Amino acid sequence: MLISSMIRTSSRALSFVLAFLVFCFIFIKSIFNTNLNEALEQVFTNLGPIFLFLLLALIFITVYCWLKQIEFADEQNQRQVWTEAALQSADSISTLALTCTLLGISLGIGTLAEEQLTPETVQLVVKNLTKHFSLAFMTTVVGLPCSALLRSIVQITEAKFEAKNKYATEPQRETDYEIPTI
Repeated sequence: MLISSMIRTSSRALSFVLAFLVFCFIFIKSIFNTNLNEALEQVFTNLGPIFLFLLLALIFITVYCWLKQIEFADEQNQRQVWTEAALQSADSISTLALTCTLLGISLGIGTLAEEQLTPETVQLVVKNLTKHFSLAFMTTVVGLPCSALLRSIVQITEAKFEAKNKYATEPQRETDYEIPTI
């Protein structure tokens, strides 16, 4: 039962992530207004394969935990663990984005330290600097909204379950009541 539940939830989470990727490809294609191969090459150049792999892994983990949160809708103790795991995973996406931002800035500054800045080399130095700064800022531009979106989904889902449980445990209120007058 446990393994079949893990497989079922994993396949559902993978389906959500793949659907997310399809929407991302459509969005990327419309932004770059080129064919998909050129657009993906630009994305891999700006973000880097390591960041993309870690981002997708964290998105998968967050979606997996969110689906488990939904699965345990009526068992608050179990649901709370999965909710917290989903929130931590979503927070890890913003940590990853900011870490890669600092990495890109550090690499850019390192480029300045290694190069001799002369009128002949200034264009090459600026080119390398902007390449690293592009990595720095694009990881933030991609990672922070992903993190915020996933956190919102998890928190709204939890609020829905809390409201449902609170309503189910409250005694029925009288529908006829007096409105206080001043």
